Amino acid sequence: MSSMEQLYQQVILDHARAPHGRGLVAAGPGAGESHQVNPTCGDEVTLRVEVADGRVAALSWEGEGCSISQASVSVLHDLVTGTPLDEVDALAAEFRELMGSRGAGLAADTEDRLGDATAFTGVAKYPARIKCALLGWAALQDALIRTGATAPAGTKEDA
Repeated sequence: MSSMEQLYQQVILDHARAPHGRGLVAAGPGAGESHQVNPTCGDEVTLRVEVADGRVAALSWEGEGCSISQASVSVLHDLVTGTPLDEVDALAAEFRELMGSRGAGLAADTEDRLGDATAFTGVAKYPARIKCALLGWAALQDALIRTGATAPAGTKEDA
């Protein structure tokens, strides 16, 4: 295992052991919630997001499953809390692109924006684990749609 792979593995283990944003927080107005299950392995996540002033004002979650799914939601929490919604959409697209890279990674500037989420580069080599890493991101997308602050993919009007 290369030193970079070891670093990535350590980031995932750290987030799985001490997850950020875990524990659902009472939601105020403008909040959305989504519960997602990965039917192939049984991993689950319930994610609650609150939007204010065009930003993710708060995000909390609860879940059960493998270290990859739980660490991915923890990293997602750190990456999107306080972030404008258009940047959240871009980050989600970049993370999906990373998961489709089959472990090859992305351009350095894209990986810089993804921060700790880049640790999942190695996960992209294993198709069965990709859904685990994307579970929280699917919950975030659904929860944001439920807030009414964003539209389902493919339904946004072109400006």
